[in-house]
Amino acid sequence: MSLIKRNETNWLPSVFDDMFKTDWLGGTTNVNSIGTSIPAVNIQETDDAFSVEVAAPGKTKADFNIELDNDVLTISSEEKKESETSDKNGKYTRKEFSYRNFKRAFSLPDTVESEKISASYKDGVLFIDLPKREEAKIQAKRMIEIE
Repeated sequence: MSLIKRNETNWLPSVFDDMFKTDWLGGTTNVNSIGTSIPAVNIQETDDAFSVEVAAPGKTKADFNIELDNDVLTISSEEKKESETSDKNGKYTRKEFSYRNFKRAFSLPDTVESEKISASYKDGVLFIDLPKREEAKIQAKRMIEIE
């Protein structure tokens, strides 16, 4: 079973979403409709767990919020920056501010052991480990005796 991406911020179906998020050279882009960059996500399934990697260089672990609600894992981040330049009299000659945020949500399969989810951040990548329940792990092959 795989994780399912949920797009809570866009009301268009994914077919239209895919059409409008394709660049003119045939590739896809990680920029949403308001110009905010959405980090790339890698999801890998092993026999024991799902591993999620979020590429987010320049951030710290305090910049992220990871929430689990009704088997929906939501990863979000918000960044605000302000700078100003003024003259001797305190009048503004220039004032700039920026605001960046993203939110990614994934529906988790029933096989995930939600109490054991863990996360870490290292070298610009957020790692989330989603272990599988014991009964969902692939069992070793065994012979059954006939009585």
